[in-house]
Order: sequence, then structure tokens, then C-alpha cells
Amino acid sequence: MSSSVLSLKKSNCKNCYKCIRNCPVKSIRFSDNQANIVADECILCGMCFVVCPQNAKQVRNDVPKVQQMLASGKRVVASVAPSFIAEFPVQGFEAMRQALKQIGFSDAEETAIGATIVKKEYERMIAQREKSVIISSCCHTVNTLIQKHFPGALPCLAGVMSPMLAHCQAIKEADPEALTVFIGPCISKKEEADLYGITDAALTFEELEMLLNESGVTLPELGPDPDEGKRARFFPIEGGIIRSMDIENTGYHYLAVTGVENCMDALKEIEAGNLENCFVELSACEGSCINGPGIRHHHSSSTLLSETKVDTFAGPADFQTPAPFDLAKPMSFVGVHKQMPGERAIKEILAQMGKTTPEQELNCGCCGYNTCREKAIAVYQGKADLSMCLPFLKEKAETFSGYVINSSPNGIFVLDEDLCVQQINRAACQLFNLKSPNDILGSPIVRILNPSDYLAAMTTGVPVREKKHFLAEYNKYVAESIVYDREYHIIFSIMRDITREEEQETARTQLQTKTVEITNQVIEKQMRVVQEIASLLGETTAETKIALTQLKDTLQS
Repeated sequence: MSSSVLSLKKSNCKNCYKCIRNCPVKSIRFSDNQANIVADECILCGMCFVVCPQNAKQVRNDVPKVQQMLASGKRVVASVAPSFIAEFPVQGFEAMRQALKQIGFSDAEETAIGATIVKKEYERMIAQREKSVIISSCCHTVNTLIQKHFPGALPCLAGVMSPMLAHCQAIKEADPEALTVFIGPCISKKEEADLYGITDAALTFEELEMLLNESGVTLPELGPDPDEGKRARFFPIEGGIIRSMDIENTGYHYLAVTGVENCMDALKEIEAGNLENCFVELSACEGSCINGPGIRHHHSSSTLLSETKVDTFAGPADFQTPAPFDLAKPMSFVGVHKQMPGERAIKEILAQMGKTTPEQELNCGCCGYNTCREKAIAVYQGKADLSMCLPFLKEKAETFSGYVINSSPNGIFVLDEDLCVQQINRAACQLFNLKSPNDILGSPIVRILNPSDYLAAMTTGVPVREKKHFLAEYNKYVAESIVYDREYHIIFSIMRDITREEEQETARTQLQTKTVEITNQVIEKQMRVVQEIASLLGETTAETKIALTQLKDTLQS
């Protein structure tokens, strides 16, 4: 279902592989020169959305859906995540409630009420020692991570509603006809709302800002709320769940982990059975919910400042909670559909990338995968292709360009702006009687050629086209073209050996000259004969002379 929440703007993708590099579960398929989200592997952490430099990832916009709900005439109640205090310029919840009511919500409440309900359930589970290791179930991304990728940790996952679901259920318990809208920093809550049906819609803080702007509503400037600070408001910061709980004398250890990579490491330990009597608070976002992907200004936000605001807003008291109701939340193994290749298949793919030995496996990460073997597995699974290996492409391009240059019958060499030779092909070496390119590489071109034409091309920027030279030292004729590339600061020269052509032209000219001389001799001789005949016959030679002169001119042309 994640594909309906997070999708790709295909025209924006620039093949930078940054999304793959930052996706902790590598749920990105690269095909048709586009990065596509693999829905059954995605955990909706939002990292690809946050890091994409081209804004090629887009989160489903639920603002129109909420606007329809508000226009329906039904009672619509907003459940606002406690991280709002770090995201919006308000000092308390009352300012947020008034703004939401101006938009059209019937009422607004803090999701921290649901957090209080959930943390009390955690306290009960610990007191009754239901599980030796209990993993918090507040973060839908973490829950999905376990369901899809760490099934061994599923028995430890608390089967308890998230604060969002618990709060929305409490609202519906009080008013079954009410519609509920969650507003928070998380995009995975959209999927959680879709899956469980208790929350009718979920908006990010970015969408809330959009809704406020479209409605022309501004947040009122109000002072801090008069009520005492509540512990459940600590939930959006690292360790906030634990901080809101009564943990003394329980016999449990309390551990907080944030960031998907760190959570994955923790889950590996839990699957290995290395922990006991532990309550583990896991949050997918580094720094927890105050650093979620759905906040308005993710790239410029200050985690420390946000945490300070939450710390000031929260306090020692608990919210009053409604009568208990069933908080069970079924979370079974979902699994992913990945076929793993054998060692032989992996080696075959590595060989296609020019990696036939371990030393050739650079593990540079340019493709987005941590190792070349991971990349080979992704190729086997159809999630990547060989062209994503930049060192492989670079080597292939260099090999191909080197083959093309060295196969050319023309002399080719490249100079830097100091007129030193940076590259030269075999034909040029033969032209200048060089044993190998190393005889001239790095040396000034003046060693073998007059540099004036190269200086002129670099100074004027005007290319030289097929300029003919006679290289007296090498007894060669060449036709040279010179191009100066200002962007790459190089001078490119192609010399075509025209010695044979020039020799043939010289021979033809000599033959032509000799032919003209013979013709002149014939003409002169014939003229004398004609004149003698004409004198005998008494005729003029003018007409004959004109004809023979025309023949002579024709031969000379």
C-alpha cells in the first residue's frame, strides 16, 4: 500500500542514486532510467523523500480529502501530534485549536491523550511481565520494518495501538459519528490510517500549513496554556516514551534507539536473543518525531531547538484518559518477495561489471549499495542494472574511447593550456617516430612541433580546419585540425597524414608539366610543318594556330 502514499515524479529523477543510498532497506528499483519505490519492501521512513535533490518523490496529498470532510457537515475532530510545538510558532495548544476551528474543524485535541493511554498499557505489560523484551509500537515505520524485514522480533513487538489510533478510537468511543484527522510530522501515519480505519485521514505538518494558507487562517498569538505540563508531550523526542512512563522498581531496563539503521542493529540483537527484561523504545527518525519527514522545513530545522520547545511544553502530570477500551493492534508478518541468488549467480553478475577478483570490488557506494555484492544481488532481483556502477562505466568509457582513439589512422593528441601533451595515440607516435606515448606525455609540444597554431587557437578560440603542413624533420605532409575547449581547458588536435596524397599530387603535377612541354614541342614542330605546307599551298596558318593553341591551353588547365 505504501506506493499509494509515496510515489515518484518520473520527469524529475536524475539518476543520482541518492534515494537508494539513503534507503535503509533498499526498497528502490531502478529501471527505465528512473527510481521506483518497491511497495512491498518500503517501510515509509521518508528518507528518499527528504534527501532527493530534485524533489522527485512526492507524498500523497490528503488536503482535498480533509476539505471534503470539513464541507460534509459532519463533526470532524483533529488529533494533533505533540511535536506541533516544535514546528509552529505557538506557545501552547490553544492557539492551534483556535486556528483549526477557524478552518472548519469541530474541535481539536492533543494526540498526547492517546499517548497517555498507550504508555499506561506499556506500564501494565511491564508490571505483569507479559514479555521479557517489549518493543514500543508507536512508530508505524518501525512496526512495518519488523513485519517485513525482522519477523524474528515480532513476538517482542507490543501489540498495542499507536497514540494516533488510541486517541482517534477514544474520540469515536465518545462520538461514534465523529470523523477524525491526525496531524503530525510522519508520512507513514497515512498508511496506518488506511490499514486500520480508525483514523479517517492523516495530514503532515506541511499539509496543515497548506490548509491554513488556502483557508486564509493565521495562528493566533496566545501565551502558554494555563494547564500543567503533561508527560505524554515528551513522546516526540528521543526517549520521550520512557520519560513519560513510571519506570522505577520494575526490574526492566529501558533503552531508546532512533534512526532506522540503529533500529535495525537493535532488532538484530533482539532476534539473536541477546536481551532480556528490556523495554526498547524504537523510532525510525533520527532524534525521533521532531525530525520527521513531514515537517515543513526539514532541511533547515534545528533538532536541539525543537527538543527544547518540547521539553518546555511537557511536564510531570498525566492527561485524564477515558474509560479503558480494547487497545489490541494485530501486527502479523508481512514479508517481502525477494529471491536470493546463489554464489555462482552473484559472481557471474560481478564479472559482468568487470569485478572478477575481490580486489576489484571497490564497495564505493556510488550506485547506492554498500557493497558490490549487494549491488549484484539487486541486479539479480531486477532492482538495479549494471550501468549503475560508475567505476565500471568510467572504465568502460575509457576503454572504449581509448580503443576508438588508438584505432584511428589519424594522429590524435591532447594538450593542456600549458601546451603540454596529455594524451597521444599510436598513429601520432608513428607519425613523429616515437617509440611509445611515454616519450612525449607531460612534455611541451614544442619538442616536436611549432606551437604557434595551438597558441592562436587557444587565444582566439577560432578552430583550425585542415591546415596543411610539411614536417621537414619527419619528411611528412599533414592536414591538421585544432580545437580549443574552454570548458575542459584542453586543446585537441587531429593530424591526417597526407604525405602519399601530396606525393601523388606532385607526381601528377610533374607529369602534367612534362606533358605540356612535349605538347609545346609538338605544336612548334607542327607549326613549322604547317607553315611550310601553307607557304607551298599559299594559305595562312592562323586558323590552325588557334586550334593548336586551344589544345595547349586545355592540356595546361
